[in-house]
Amino acid sequence: MKLRAYLNFLCGARTLEELWLEHVEQMKAYRFDRLIYGYTRHKTKTSLGDPEDFVILSNHCAEYVQGFVNSGLYFDAPMLQWALNNEGAGSWRMVQEQLAQQTLTPQAQKVIDFNKAMGVRAGYTVSFYSASQRFKGAISLAAEEDLSQDDVDEIWAKDGHDIILMNNVAHLKILTMPYDPPNRGLTKRQREALQWVGDGKTTQDIALLMGLTPATVEKHLRLAREALAVETTAHAVLKAALHNQMYVMEN
Repeated sequence: MKLRAYLNFLCGARTLEELWLEHVEQMKAYRFDRLIYGYTRHKTKTSLGDPEDFVILSNHCAEYVQGFVNSGLYFDAPMLQWALNNEGAGSWRMVQEQLAQQTLTPQAQKVIDFNKAMGVRAGYTVSFYSASQRFKGAISLAAEEDLSQDDVDEIWAKDGHDIILMNNVAHLKILTMPYDPPNRGLTKRQREALQWVGDGKTTQDIALLMGLTPATVEKHLRLAREALAVETTAHAVLKAALHNQMYVMEN
């Protein structure tokens, strides 16, 4: 798919799965065959937020995802630390330079050793622009195992501008799409109750609008708070809105 056709596809994509499967294929055409996309809306100075609230998309094998993401190795990855403090594209050559200068921390060295064992040796990271200090997104583009970083840098010199454009537009599209974090999804009733709260309705109002008793509305709101792992309904409305789980068009 040529660049213009792909951008048109992104604009019309209806689901994350549809978008991600095609994006993986597009990056493979540039010989980046293993990707990890990550986004958080809950970053602070000391944390990226609750991992269960992250938007994570990857086509790496389950063993890699378990070791790198689920076990928490990602937090000490040199290119992630770079992404948290920079925007744009970063060559993994900087990791090689840190290795040569012996400036990596023991935790970062552990990440590098894990990546090497898993055949993740060369690539680029794209760090997306953030309008808020709480938001941060990036994508890791791992190159085919037989490519060196020199090979990858040559690919980037030729096609890097297009690759950055494609990833930025994919990221912007993802931000508009509903995402249900694992174990944090809302039922239709919970979502509807939160939507009415977001519209400024009282419990009594919502009960009339939904044809329920006030006690049942309170139950739906309590279950929504539990599903989203928050303490207040206001926070539940905010988190559901940030994940585009409110005002969702039913298929």
